[in-house]
Amino acid sequence: MAAERKTDLLGRLADLSEDAIQRLSDAPGADRVIGAMNALRERTDDLQKRVRGLEDLEKRLTALEKKVDRLAKGGSSVSPSSGKATPTTKSSGGTRAKKSETTE
Repeated sequence: MAAERKTDLLGRLADLSEDAIQRLSDAPGADRVIGAMNALRERTDDLQKRVRGLEDLEKRLTALEKKVDRLAKGGSSVSPSSGKATPTTKSSGGTRAKKSETTE
């Protein structure tokens, strides 16, 4: 008997909700509300995708920060030598151009 009451109650509740939805859809301006709700759903989905991407970026940023900290603590002599290598590379490119002009 309790199962019949639950089924009957749920059936009545379903019927009432269907009627309420039907009335809302017939109301003036309902198409605008429905359109706005669908747009909100789509924008929320896009926002969720972006937030998931931010979590990955945060993980990568944390890993890079740890690497920078390690290099800053133990590699202070490394940064000046790497800075000197860049100008010599540029000057060697200039000498190659001069050599190719004299050989032609």
